[in-house]
Amino acid sequence: MSVRRLDPNQPDSFAFTAENVEWAKKQIAKYPEGKQASAVIPLLWRAQEQHDGWLPEPAIRYVAEMLGMDYIRVLEVATFYTMFNLSPVGEHFVQLCGTTPCWLRGADDLKEVCRKHIGPEGKVSADGKFSWMEVECLGACVNAPMVQINADFFEDLDASSFERVLNDLREGREVKPGPQSERHASEPEGGLTSLTTVGDPQTGGGD
Repeated sequence: MSVRRLDPNQPDSFAFTAENVEWAKKQIAKYPEGKQASAVIPLLWRAQEQHDGWLPEPAIRYVAEMLGMDYIRVLEVATFYTMFNLSPVGEHFVQLCGTTPCWLRGADDLKEVCRKHIGPEGKVSADGKFSWMEVECLGACVNAPMVQINADFFEDLDASSFERVLNDLREGREVKPGPQSERHASEPEGGLTSLTTVGDPQTGGGD
């Protein structure tokens, strides 16, 4: 794993909204007395969500104080797990899978699209709309190649369909997550080859 450092440009402070304070209290209450540190990952994740998709140093310190943990322990968690973004990200944060199934199916072409339409990996685009990074397997190998944009998966991509998704997002148009090909979910690309008829549910008949 590469060294992960905090961004040099940090906000002066961080605090949960009143709504998130109440949410955090409920998370902490799930654990026995003395085990409040078990809530560190969900609290850091909520802090990241509140702070435009990245985790600033004051938020790490804030969570440490809320849980009664040493600051260094929370910093260790934040810098270990790559789900925590330690630098600002774009409005649309693209995580591009480069693991073997996606690579074999064209992930390199998607990287070129990112470089062309967004810019260098790890940098926010000039308009603030996008940033991207290559990640390990996202668990959608059967629909390779794919990317995750914020919370949504976009699958069965090629350079053309990926460019269309990025352009639609940039222009504020609605996009449909999931397979960008004509197939439904993870069905075979050429259509079903089994279970093609509906049998009698009582007898189990059918193909």
